[in-house]
Amino acid sequence: MKKILTPFVIKDMELKNRIVMPPMCMYSAKEDGLATPWHYTHYTTRAVGNVGLIIVEATAVSPEGRITDNDLGIWNDDQRDRLAAIVQAVQQLGSKIGIQLQHAGRKSQSAVLPHYSVSDQAFNREYIAPQKLKQEDYPMIADAFQQAAKRALEAGFDLIEIHGAHGYLLSEAISPLTRPELVLSERLKLLDQVIQAVKQVWPEQKPLQVRISASDWRDDGLSQTDLIQLAKHLQDLGVDSINVSSGGVSETAPRAFPGYQVPFSEIIKQHIDMATIAGGLINSIDMATEIIENRRADMVFLGRELLRNPYFVHQLARRFDVDDMVPTQYRRA
Repeated sequence: MKKILTPFVIKDMELKNRIVMPPMCMYSAKEDGLATPWHYTHYTTRAVGNVGLIIVEATAVSPEGRITDNDLGIWNDDQRDRLAAIVQAVQQLGSKIGIQLQHAGRKSQSAVLPHYSVSDQAFNREYIAPQKLKQEDYPMIADAFQQAAKRALEAGFDLIEIHGAHGYLLSEAISPLTRPELVLSERLKLLDQVIQAVKQVWPEQKPLQVRISASDWRDDGLSQTDLIQLAKHLQDLGVDSINVSSGGVSETAPRAFPGYQVPFSEIIKQHIDMATIAGGLINSIDMATEIIENRRADMVFLGRELLRNPYFVHQLARRFDVDDMVPTQYRRA
C-alpha cells in the first residue's frame, strides 16, 4: 500500500491516512461567531470523503482577534457547543478533527476595537493602526488562547493548532520585518507565553501543533537559519507537529507554483525529528503521493483541491486499489 494511505500517529491521535484539510476561512459565521449549518455540512462532507485530519478554520480567541466579523469564535461557551456538534459528527464518520486558534493582530478587520499588534504600524492603508502591545500585555493574549484551548478540549477536538502564520498576531511577532531590531529569541516571547499557557490546560497526551510561515519571501525576512531555530525551539517547548506555510507578514507575494512550500518542510525534516505537514497548490494524486513517499513531510495538506473535490481520498484509494478508503455507500461509483 502507498504510504499516503497508511495510518499516522501523533500522541493519542491516529490518523487513517496522511491527507489533511488545512484551516480555510469560510467567512460564514455571523457577528456572534457561532458555527452554522454551512460549517456543519462543509466539515462533515470532508469526513465522508475520508480525509485523515480536518482542521477547522481560523477560530478567534477574542472578538477583536477575528480576521473579519464573519469568522468563527471560541471565546464563549455557546460557540464551543456549536463546534462540539461538528466535532462529534466528524469523529463518528472516522476522521480526526483539529481547530486552529487564531488572533488576527493588525490584520483584523473586525469592528471590535482596539486591534492589537507588536507594532503600531497598520498592515497597509486598508487597515487601521493597531494598539502596540507591551510585554506586560502578553499575558492578556496568552490567557485568551488558554481559555480557547480549554473550550476546544471541552468540545472534544483531537488536536489544537496555534496559528503562527500568514502575518497575524503571532506570525508578525516572529518575523524580523515588523521588529528588525530584535533577535529571534526576543521575537518569540509572545508565542512562548501562548504555548505555555495552552499547555497548562491541553493534556500532555493530546497533540499540539503550530502553523508557521517558514518564509516572508523577502531577503530581510525570516531566513533559513531562523526557520531551523524556530522549529527546534517549538520542539523544545513540547510542540508535536508543524504545519508549514509561508508569507503574509508583508504584501510581498510568494513565488507560488505547485508544491512551492514543500521544500520548507524538507528543511525542517533534515534538521529535527518532528512531524510536519506540507502543501501549497497540491492538486494531483501524483504530487501528494510523491511528497509522502519521498519523506518530504509526514502529511500533506490540500486546501483548494479539497474545496473543489471533497472526495479526493476516494480517488486516491481507487488509484491504489484500497477499497476500505471508499465508503460502502459510494463503492458502486
